[in-house]
Order: sequence, then C-alpha cells, then structure tokens
Amino acid sequence: MNQALKLLAAAGLLAASTLCMAQASAPAAPASPAKKALIEKLLAIQQSGVEMLAREMVQRPLGPLMQQASAALQQVPADKREATAKALDAEVKKFLDESVPQVKASASKAVPGTVGALLDERFTEDELRQVLAWMESPVSKKFGSAQPDMQKALIEKIMADTGPALEARFKTLQQDMSKTFAATQGQPAASAAKPAPAASKPAPAKK
Repeated sequence: MNQALKLLAAAGLLAASTLCMAQASAPAAPASPAKKALIEKLLAIQQSGVEMLAREMVQRPLGPLMQQASAALQQVPADKREATAKALDAEVKKFLDESVPQVKASASKAVPGTVGALLDERFTEDELRQVLAWMESPVSKKFGSAQPDMQKALIEKIMADTGPALEARFKTLQQDMSKTFAATQGQPAASAAKPAPAASKPAPAKK
C-alpha cells in the first residue's frame, strides 16, 4: 500500500468521528480559495489510491470464500468439477464487475467530504503547500515507484522462507475441510464393518 493509500485509509477511518465532533462545535470559517485549490490538487493526486482502496475493499472478503469453495469443489464428481469451477469463476467475475465500479464511484464521491474535510481541518494552507511540494518532488515519486519492487522483494523472501511449510499446512487444511464437508453429506465411514463371510461346509468325518 503506497503512501497516498495509507493517508486515504487513515482519513477514512477518522472521518466519521471527526465529522460528528464538527457538528457539535461552532461552524469553522470557510477555507480560502487558495486553500481549496491546494486540497483539490492533493485529492486529485490521490485518486489512484482511492481506486486501489475501493478494489481492495471489494476483493478482501473473497479470499476466505474462495478457500471454502475450493474445499467444497473437491467433493464434486470429477466429470463435473471443471465446469463447476468455471461457473464459480464466472460468478466471482460478475461480482467484481458489478461491485468495483460502484464502490469506486462511492469512494470518489465521499473523498471531498471526508479526506478533504480532514485536510482542511488539520492542516494550514502553508502545511498543505509543503505536503504538495513533497508529493510532487522527484524523490517522492522515485520512492513511490520503488515501492512495488520493495514489496515484491519482501514477498519473495518471505515465501522462500515459509512457502513450503505454508503450502503443506494449506493442503492439510483443504483435506480436513474436505473430510468435514464429506461427513455432512452422510457418506459412510470407511471403517464400517463388513458382512461376515458365509460359513463353510463342515469337513467330512474321517473314517
């Protein structure tokens, strides 16, 4: 998550309580045209962060759901498994196609009254100029462009250290979930007693 996205996330969490407090206090003096222009420019720079945050909010609950679906999919007959998986993928895609644009639009609409209001309340005009100068500076842009590579390097190192063990645990989890799912379907236990073999004829008596 880049610097702009962190600022947006933090501002979003604080927005509700801040606005409630503002309603109880005396109305603040309106921002000057120059300060409004600085805030609008800062919000425009963070627009990509707003869209990333909106997509992350939509995608976050899909992880656990897809894990459950993956475990349940193992119980589907093999000849229907591929078609079922494609159908599930289509449903997820439909959910994303419908939800992401809606949440993005809502986020963009909410930014001026939440993030913009906090910037107006917490920062002076001079401080906003300093923030804007930093965000537009070459070193800030260089740092931002390096963040994906830093994140990638960190993830690769973590996966190299923990990947095999994590994958083994995940497979065990899938197997355990599959067993639990199978038990709910009333499948007979593997250890069920087998019928006793038919009794053999008695051996003829010795003469």
